[in-house]
Amino acid sequence: MNRSRFKFFPSELGVFPYVWLIYISMPIFYISQEQGLRMVVGYLMIAIFLLTYRQLFFAKKSFTYLLGLQMLLAFILCIAYSPYNLFLGFYTASFIAYYKEQRRFSIALAVFYVMLILPIFINLPRMVRQDLYIVLPFLVVMMMSPFGMRSMFKQQQLQRDLKQANERIEELVKREERVRISRDLHDTLGHTLSLITLKSQLVTRLIERDPEKALMEAREIEQTSRAALRQVRELVTGMRTLTVMEELRASERMLESAGIQHKAEGDFRVEGISGLTQNILSMCLKEAVTNIVKHSRADACTIAIEQTSSEIRLAISDNGVGWNSGSEGEPKDGNGLTGMKERLSLIDGTVELSSSNGMIVQIRIPIVIKNETGKECETA
Repeated sequence: MNRSRFKFFPSELGVFPYVWLIYISMPIFYISQEQGLRMVVGYLMIAIFLLTYRQLFFAKKSFTYLLGLQMLLAFILCIAYSPYNLFLGFYTASFIAYYKEQRRFSIALAVFYVMLILPIFINLPRMVRQDLYIVLPFLVVMMMSPFGMRSMFKQQQLQRDLKQANERIEELVKREERVRISRDLHDTLGHTLSLITLKSQLVTRLIERDPEKALMEAREIEQTSRAALRQVRELVTGMRTLTVMEELRASERMLESAGIQHKAEGDFRVEGISGLTQNILSMCLKEAVTNIVKHSRADACTIAIEQTSSEIRLAISDNGVGWNSGSEGEPKDGNGLTGMKERLSLIDGTVELSSSNGMIVQIRIPIVIKNETGKECETA
């Protein structure tokens, strides 16, 4: 029988929940100054408060009840013991941000504000001006914390949603590619294999009656099988790579998922180039778009391609923060840019980066011209 291992706090949060425990030292100190029953009750309330803090990380249905109990305990500790116990509000402020529904968030925030402000007015007669100078700035920070925490949680959720969307898109692309390969195998090889079967049967019948014709049919079977082998290799190559047009569609879906407006300019079919060039262009486009989504903070992107008689130019631009500059104002070569340069070097291509109101990635690939015999005779 497998038993789930006990955890004080969710492991994915790391040391974050433990760091917040520093705020519990203040109420412990103030209650330690009490005596008798007041000390015992005070320590008991702190223990219950710590229990609610731990449980709120795991609670679902009981979340609101635990949050309400936590606010009530902080309120009593402020009224009955010390106004400085108000710092316990930092715990509650972070949990209020967990509410995704605006109505519940607003109600919890209103109750929280009452829990913070009311003890100040009640304790005002016994507080000196120095106490107010200490408490009031932290009071403002606690009142604003739920908004900051909620914004951070939304950003984290958006990143998770984007990751899931990208994974879903990649899975759909792979599935679509498998369907295409299956269809191509059926359409291209089905007829060829049927022809080989028929010719093999014919050779069996002719081998004794007409050996010369049987030999001719056997040679045709060999030629047909070689053609079939070539078709299989082409299909396998197609399964492992994407064309520039297909990668453009995948990149557009990625940009849409990230909320980035995009525009494509030019003819992305780029006909008349080798599969290797298509593959390298596709990978460079994918790398550039991935960098935009991850690092640029852009909200608009333009992908443009131009094919001349001598070269292909691919430009990917955005309106984001630009490059990560080095000491001399030049962009630092990350793994993505280094990999792009290495791939392009295989086909004598180049990549240039410029930063003006964003980032511009300019890729140039020369077109190899072949003579009538199919040999390379000139590289533009």
